[in-house]
Amino acid sequence: MKTIASISIFLAGFGVAIATAMAMPNAVSPTKQPLRFAQANNSEPAATVKTDGSSTVYPITKAIAEEFQTTASGKNAQLLVNFSGTSAGFKKFCAGETDISDASRPIRTDEMEACNNNKIRYIELPVAYDALTIAVNPQNTWAKDITVAELKKMWEPAAEGKITNWQQIRSAWSDRPLKLYGAGKDSGTFDYFTEAVVGKARASRQDYTASEDDDELVEGVSKDLNALGYFGFAYYEANQNKLKALAVDSGRGAVLPSRQTVEKAQYEPGQTHLNSRLEYSSCFQLHQTLCLHWFFSIK
Repeated sequence: MKTIASISIFLAGFGVAIATAMAMPNAVSPTKQPLRFAQANNSEPAATVKTDGSSTVYPITKAIAEEFQTTASGKNAQLLVNFSGTSAGFKKFCAGETDISDASRPIRTDEMEACNNNKIRYIELPVAYDALTIAVNPQNTWAKDITVAELKKMWEPAAEGKITNWQQIRSAWSDRPLKLYGAGKDSGTFDYFTEAVVGKARASRQDYTASEDDDELVEGVSKDLNALGYFGFAYYEANQNKLKALAVDSGRGAVLPSRQTVEKAQYEPGQTHLNSRLEYSSCFQLHQTLCLHWFFSIK
C-alpha cells in the first residue's frame, strides 16, 4: 500500500535525521527548494510520495527525506517534498493530491470534513515544538526585549492604521516608523501567533508584509531598519548574521530564544525541542506552544 510506503519512508529516517539535526544545527536547513528524488536504476517500481504544507515543518521533512535517500530502501523511492503553508497543504491533502501534509497547527473541522467527503483517511504524528522568534533588524539599537502585551498592541486588528511608530509601543523606543513582517493567512504559524498573542485565531491587523515563505520574511526584516517580524526559530538560527532576536517577556522575565531556553521550556511564545513522544492535543493546548505535525494519508 502507498500509505505503508510513505510512512516507512519517513519513519525509517526519523531517528537518524532528528539525531543529526540536534547534533548539527545546519543539518535542518531552512533553505526551501522543492526536493525531487528520482527512482534508482533497478527492476523494482518506485514508491512515489508527495509531501506539502507548512514551511516551518519543511526543514524537518527535508532533512529526513535526504537522510532516507542515503539508505538502501530510499534509493528505490521517488520523494517530492514541497511547501505552500499549512492551510494550502491541507487543501491538497484533503483533495488527494498529496500523501503527507506538514502542519504547524491542528487540522480544522472544515478540513476534516473535506477529507471525509473525499474519503481521505489519515493518521497524525507529532514531530516537534517550534520556538516562534520575534526578530528585528540588527541595526535596531533601541529594542532588546518585548512583552506579549506589547506584541498584542502591535498586531491586534485595532492596531491597523493606528499603531505605526515604535514609540507608540514603548515611549523609550526610537521615534521611527514601525514596519511589520509576518506569516500569511495560509500559514499555520499565522493561526498560532494570532491565538497565542492576540487571543483569537486569525485576528490580526492586515497592513503588514505577509508571506508563507519564511525566507522572504527574513529577507524583509534584514533589509529594513524599522522592521519587526515573526517566524520559526530555524530561520532565525540560520540567519543570525543578519537578524537580531528580541527577548520575550510573558510575565516571568524576558527570555531570548535558544536551543537551551526552549529545551527547558523557558522561552515563550513558542518552544522548540524535537520530541516525537508528545501527544498533539496536550502539546498544542499548552499556553504559547506551537506544535508541528505530519499527517499521513491512508489509501
